[in-house]
Amino acid sequence: MAEKRFSLPQVLRKMLTLKNMDDAIANAQKGGLEKTLGVWDLIILGVGAIIGSGIFAIVGIAAAGSADGSSPGAGPALVISMVIAAIACIFSALCYSEFATMIPIAGGAYAYTFATLGEFAAWIIGWILMLEYAIGFIAVACAWTNHFVQFMKGFSNILPAWLTNPPLWLVDDYRSAVTAYTAQGIDYHSAIPHILGVPFCINLPAIIMIALITAILVKGTKDSAKMAGIMVAVKIGVIALFVLTGAFYVKPANWVPFAPNGFEGIFMGAFIIFFAYIGFDAIATAAEECKNPQKDLPIGILGSLAATTVVYVLVALVLTGMQKTTGGVIPEGLIKAPMAFAMSVVHQNWVAGLISIGSLAGLTSVLLVMHMAATRVLYAMSRDNFLPSVFQKLHPKFNTPHILTITVGVVGILGTLILDLNVATSLCNFGTFTSFIIVCVAILILRKVDPDRPRPFKVPFCPWFPLAGIVCCGGLMIFSMMVAKGDTARLSTEMFIVWVIMGALIYASYGYQKNRRIERLAEEKEIAVEDGKVEYINK
Repeated sequence: MAEKRFSLPQVLRKMLTLKNMDDAIANAQKGGLEKTLGVWDLIILGVGAIIGSGIFAIVGIAAAGSADGSSPGAGPALVISMVIAAIACIFSALCYSEFATMIPIAGGAYAYTFATLGEFAAWIIGWILMLEYAIGFIAVACAWTNHFVQFMKGFSNILPAWLTNPPLWLVDDYRSAVTAYTAQGIDYHSAIPHILGVPFCINLPAIIMIALITAILVKGTKDSAKMAGIMVAVKIGVIALFVLTGAFYVKPANWVPFAPNGFEGIFMGAFIIFFAYIGFDAIATAAEECKNPQKDLPIGILGSLAATTVVYVLVALVLTGMQKTTGGVIPEGLIKAPMAFAMSVVHQNWVAGLISIGSLAGLTSVLLVMHMAATRVLYAMSRDNFLPSVFQKLHPKFNTPHILTITVGVVGILGTLILDLNVATSLCNFGTFTSFIIVCVAILILRKVDPDRPRPFKVPFCPWFPLAGIVCCGGLMIFSMMVAKGDTARLSTEMFIVWVIMGALIYASYGYQKNRRIERLAEEKEIAVEDGKVEYINK
């Protein structure tokens, strides 16, 4: 039978098709993921996702500025930058909480968009979420390697040299290895081995860690939450050690001038440090696995955000009080491992060593939650026929989306070989800002079109709080595009645009076509669609 043709108005109407929220919730309750997460599990996962690469690495760049001068530093005014970033997050977090209690299914912002803005917008936001979770996951994996290498250098007098100072081609991607060898005056053609004429670079520590995280997530989210809980305790402990020990070495003179680059430095610092807040929204993607989502999700989202903000401000005060962040050459250690570097400067090497352990624990917990979030978004998209149905399969024993989990792990491993980390960080921020803006817009729309729907949690002062979230997130994103300089800013902006265009093309060539085909077959009684699964009636 010939394919049914649609006119342009019909195509647009199909693209704006909304997903029925009641049906989605019913389907999720029938055959969805196992409900194992309580309120403390959510807070642990949230804190585990948020406190990681940002506080252990990005905080130095936000305070002192980038080494290449592409962005100005906030200086001691970093504490204001953190508060600004937290405020931008709070407005969005309130919107996430309302949605998560109203539509407790897997998918997070993707699922909320489908229920309010339609099919096409849902696909695009799901595609953009991959920037936040999947690409952010790859970036954190590479950062884990950097911290691990720095940690192993502390054992240079004990362990063999190949372990404490491994060759760059074994712990970095090709582009970064070439840059590093060139800076050292080494011919990278001879330093990097070749296989059949192709240069061979492999980020071995990151690959091993991704494989371990993948295996843990295949087994189940409850075990993942337990593992995250242990790592959260470790990194909170070493951060507390840094604050309590570093407070004795604070020099108030280092806080002058307080804002060396004025408002430009403060707001650019807020954009950069925003990367340190990414993660609380990942809790919403696990809504379907919550025991009591209506009560626990708002507490988990807002509680994890509040706890990390307090921690960040304390770290910023002590760090900028211990280390001068204005004037002169920016120390490399302040950029790569700021807290450990500050402790080594005051000759507290034992504290620096413990902080290095905490940084590895922090990055590991971020890897775990970002991997889980990316998998849950893709799982929700596969149930809506945007991806092949094979990704809907759950493990017969662990009841987890094991095929998707392994797929994300493989993509992460491949990404560590080719990804530019600086561009990845900016891309991750762009994806996050965009998803936050869409969620705020969706709240405004749903309040208008479905005001009577039960809302266990409601955003206060609506529409002003969602509007404030849109202004804060959109303003910081636009400001960064205007202020940031150099290739990193240009490439990240261009790649974000290309990523969105790619998503639109994939939707047009696969997602849209598949959904229309399923609709046609359902009308002709050739298939039955139940719980997001397609079954053929006449074989």
